[in-house]
Amino acid sequence: MPAGTTYKNCGCRTQEGRLLGTKCPKLRRKGGAWSPSHGSWYYQFELPPKPDGTRRNPIRRGGLATQDAADSQISRLHELLAVTGDPDHRDRITELIVTTLRTEKRLPEPEEVRRKVRTGQNLDAAITTGQWLRTWLAGRKGLRNGTLRSYRGHIDLYLEPVIGHIRLDRLRVADVEAVFDAIDERNDLIVRARESGDPELRDRAKGRRVIGPATKHRIRATLRAALGKAIRERRIDLNVASLVELPPGRRPKALVWTPERLREWCRARERFIKAESRRVKPMDAYVGTSRPSPVMVWTPEQTGIFLDRATVHRLYALYHLIAFRGLRRGEACGLRWADVDLDEGVIRVCWQITQVGGGTEQGRPKSEAGERQVTLDQHTIKEIAAHRARQNQERLAAGETWNDSGFVFTGENGDPLDPGFVSDQFLLLAMEAELPPVRLHDLRHGAATILLRAGHDLKVVQETLGLSSITIASDTYTSVLPDLARQSAEDAAAVLLSARRNGDETASNGRVVNLAEAPRR
Repeated sequence: MPAGTTYKNCGCRTQEGRLLGTKCPKLRRKGGAWSPSHGSWYYQFELPPKPDGTRRNPIRRGGLATQDAADSQISRLHELLAVTGDPDHRDRITELIVTTLRTEKRLPEPEEVRRKVRTGQNLDAAITTGQWLRTWLAGRKGLRNGTLRSYRGHIDLYLEPVIGHIRLDRLRVADVEAVFDAIDERNDLIVRARESGDPELRDRAKGRRVIGPATKHRIRATLRAALGKAIRERRIDLNVASLVELPPGRRPKALVWTPERLREWCRARERFIKAESRRVKPMDAYVGTSRPSPVMVWTPEQTGIFLDRATVHRLYALYHLIAFRGLRRGEACGLRWADVDLDEGVIRVCWQITQVGGGTEQGRPKSEAGERQVTLDQHTIKEIAAHRARQNQERLAAGETWNDSGFVFTGENGDPLDPGFVSDQFLLLAMEAELPPVRLHDLRHGAATILLRAGHDLKVVQETLGLSSITIASDTYTSVLPDLARQSAEDAAAVLLSARRNGDETASNGRVVNLAEAPRR
């Protein structure tokens, strides 16, 4: 076993300028004990010979305050060389000791070396968090393009800039917290820019959006998944992303456009227009004014006004289907005639067209619950039949230029629809109908609240809309239509009033004592 020794040294010189080193008389007191104030402690350690048997240069390091500190370095060297008995591994560990001392002025961590030896990793490699995130992402096979794009965005925009340079095995909770501190600072800038009249500040925030709690949770989930893979490969021992606390990312409640909320939104739109120094386009003011909730739902009466306005649009049947049966935008765009049975009055949701950046992607619904059979009402059956007749006329008019894509809803030449175009047309129709703004996806939420108003429970809502769990339905649709909530309040009051009347009757039978008439003691 290699040996190590400790000794004291100093920088004193002779009159001729030669270093005294360990021979300096000030290093020891008169009794021979080491001086507690002069010089510093050093250690020397003999490394194992090279594979060819030649001697390595010994390690000499110093500048330590105490002999115990020097002894601890020798102990660490012994621990490193005792990690494995394999001669090849031991030789690589020795080379790692020499390289680390030369480049980083420290000894390697024994536990880190032990883990790398155990898992067969390269002892010299020190992978950064950024390198590992990209390695992890490259290894994720079979991801949808949208999911892949989301992961890549989390890494490129939020994780890599803050923690990408940190060694993976040295990533700490405080480092991950710094990611979300940076997001909060960015959010503050965006909010200040929106409220400011400073053109330069507004330009800095142009095109950016505030990152909400739900997105923060998704960013953390991306990092947590990547670190989980690193733990399984024994590159790290702790998933620090799991220890970071974030504000709860609750699903936004669906709120209905009541008259009070509509009036407040109109006042906010006027303030928005006046705050702008230039002329505001109607659509910018329409969609740019803040709403009471990210998820706003029209009342059935408002939905009826929209459908009346959209009747003349060539995609009316698509909007009708979403409003009546709650399909997702991508599911409606991806519906094929092969999955429509108007005789039985059902459609099968098997495909969807989703927006991925500037393009589109066709594929199956992302969850098993999304693939479902939806029963149609007679009115919706008639609308889809009328749409098929109009599409046949378009096919005849297009002739050989018609693309027989097989989709129910298409462009005028039969091409599949771009979901973004469908949303843009929806907003235009809603603005023309002088209705408060909702997203096309909120038309689906409206279908859910109408189901509740019709007396159906959350289980029916879950199955009709293709939600993966009833919890999602509960979290999103507990804010039901005002008249439904009002009726539930009246029903509850009626029960209590009935109980009170029954109580009065029992009192007249002498079974209830009137405290006012009871004798005092």
